[in-house]
Amino acid sequence: MDHLKPVPDGVPSEGTPSGGSQPADGAAARLASLMQRSSRGDEAAFAELYDATSARAYGLALRVVRNPAQAEEVVQEAYLDAWRTSSRFDPARGSAAGWLLTIVHRKSVDRVRSAEAATARDAAYHRETEPVEHDSTVEAVHASLDAQRVRTAVSGLTAVQREAVELAFFGGYTHTEVATMLDVPVGTAKTRIRDGLIRLRDAMGVGS
Repeated sequence: MDHLKPVPDGVPSEGTPSGGSQPADGAAARLASLMQRSSRGDEAAFAELYDATSARAYGLALRVVRNPAQAEEVVQEAYLDAWRTSSRFDPARGSAAGWLLTIVHRKSVDRVRSAEAATARDAAYHRETEPVEHDSTVEAVHASLDAQRVRTAVSGLTAVQREAVELAFFGGYTHTEVATMLDVPVGTAKTRIRDGLIRLRDAMGVGS
């Protein structure tokens, strides 16, 4: 089947098809017959099946995905899946309507999970690409001292402090990058940078 028409408004439910009332057992038997004919490639039978059940399918999809446009897409996907797999329907194991609605429900849940996963990926990307907040001590030194005075004061630091401060302050690397370059834990890198900058601040009289 090339395509399905949009979900129609006001389509009668399985138990009340157009043309008058019909017992539930009779409606179920009719749908089962339409499904079996569909499994043999009868497009007219499948179109009739669609008309008789699509309103219920859309209502179910809408309750799950809570978005009319997405509910319509889910229904179209579900019916295309049903058309391709109609030979798997077994009337001895349940009604045609139940079989169809099971597909609709599964597709609806998959759509919700996909949307939640996309939201989680977007949030993770935002966290990973958010600008790194600079240490307040770094900002204070950067704003208060010129580079030459700092370089002179750096000579008074320990070797490990000087290495870390030069990478972070003069090289512009983040704490994580400094840790990677020095092959030390991030916490160790932060401590060396902070201790070094505090010594620089004290040496230069920043904040006093």
